[in-house]
Amino acid sequence: MRSQIAIGRVAGALYLAVVLTGIFSLAYVPSRIPANGSIESFIAHVTTSEQLYRSGIASFLVNQVAFLLLALAMFALFRDVNRKAATTMAALACAGIPLALVGVAHRLDILALIAPDVQAQTGDATVLHAQVAAALASYRSTLLVTNLFWGLWLFPLGCLVIKSRSIPRLLGAFLILGCVGYCINVFGTILIPGYRDSAFSDYATLPAAIGEIGTALWLLVMGAKSRQQGGLHALP
Repeated sequence: MRSQIAIGRVAGALYLAVVLTGIFSLAYVPSRIPANGSIESFIAHVTTSEQLYRSGIASFLVNQVAFLLLALAMFALFRDVNRKAATTMAALACAGIPLALVGVAHRLDILALIAPDVQAQTGDATVLHAQVAAALASYRSTLLVTNLFWGLWLFPLGCLVIKSRSIPRLLGAFLILGCVGYCINVFGTILIPGYRDSAFSDYATLPAAIGEIGTALWLLVMGAKSRQQGGLHALP
């Protein structure tokens, strides 16, 4: 039982690391270096806040390493609840990591393109702007596909949370709703022009945020001790 509680707390610490580094690299840094205006403006923001931009990339790399370790920790935590569901959860989580790393490589490409020596060789600002715009578009497209897997793994995780009774079932329900929200955002962006500008897209993943932050804090503080039987237990 103690080992399960310890694993739960490790998983909670990893989950909190994923949440915090994700907020920094995917929310805070883009808010300070916006990419929704002109390419000229974006390049200027990156140039004047280059250290922050680099920090966002480094934070995202830490995020993905922590996410990989989190998937393994969650598998160890829930495999005795339902091994097939735990395997599916870990597989979906890990499937998005290579995509995310490809995406962050495009962010590194932007840094390379705006380096002074590269700009001097390029000469034509129009060509430079087109190359940066292409790298930025590739990053956005890759991140959109990655979001699908960031959502899908929450469904088996939420089911395992509910079945295990080691974490409040309400958090499991929020995780499942979070999966739905991520999927709506991904397919809405692909199928409906202008969807990303709608108010709904900003709130679709709110249940995921509640479920993930709540689960991280619960595991970090309480571990994975069952309120009914003193530990995780297998269910039929």
